[in-house]
Amino acid sequence: MAESVEMRAQVRETYGPADLSSVPVFAGGFINFGYWRSIDLAGPLSVDDRVRSQEDLYRHVLDAAGPLTGRHLLEVGCGLGVGCALAVREYRPEHVTGMDIHPQQLDRARNANAALLDASPPRLRFVRGAAEGMPFEDAAFDRVHSVEAAQHFDDLAAFARETARVLRPGGRVVVASFFTPDDDPGHGTRLADLLDSFADGLDIARPVGRLTEAFTRAGLTDARVTSVGPEVWEGWDRWLSDQWAPGTWPRNFLKAYQEGSLDYYVVTATRVV
Repeated sequence: MAESVEMRAQVRETYGPADLSSVPVFAGGFINFGYWRSIDLAGPLSVDDRVRSQEDLYRHVLDAAGPLTGRHLLEVGCGLGVGCALAVREYRPEHVTGMDIHPQQLDRARNANAALLDASPPRLRFVRGAAEGMPFEDAAFDRVHSVEAAQHFDDLAAFARETARVLRPGGRVVVASFFTPDDDPGHGTRLADLLDSFADGLDIARPVGRLTEAFTRAGLTDARVTSVGPEVWEGWDRWLSDQWAPGTWPRNFLKAYQEGSLDYYVVTATRVV
């Protein structure tokens, strides 16, 4: 098992004493931008629509990881664990492990999912650990997934190596997050100008190809990238429009996408042996 990894100050402060999931834009306990394909953006959006968008992002990722029945799943960067609970309820895995680096997030996850944690037989647990140093034995999981957390990972190569290590042969990894489309260094400068989360170092500007290359170097195969930006950015901005004025920094995610400096991707890879 890998050694522990220190949490960056920006991550500790953002997800620490103030529960980010309590902010109205992240209704339902999820902390993601949402996948809006099945939601009508022409009319008013309800809180139920917002929650569904976030659930649907998890469903999109879990469908890409499938089949999941009877499997052992690991979510890296599980936050409050509501995505883990969705996986348990809807996908019939044998067991789900939610891992997060932040102890306060894990406390919230255990409180939010107490009924599932107490179920017999147990199908859910929460463990503290970092993407770059996972506290698990080799070949412990059939599937590894991560939803909107990789933009915080310090070292994508270390994450890829750890993922390859904890996956069983035939296992699959699915990552959903936002990256730059290529390695043009101007993207990072532009994102820092547009978005506070990049300016203060919470989110790290990196090309999506860096993750696929890391998976391949770690011994995983068939690394693939799919853009889901059309299903993410417009709905996110539409949801924000009732709470944030045009030109405020959260509205600039759509602008960064339209300018070609940022996109939202689903990245998959497989461990053959």
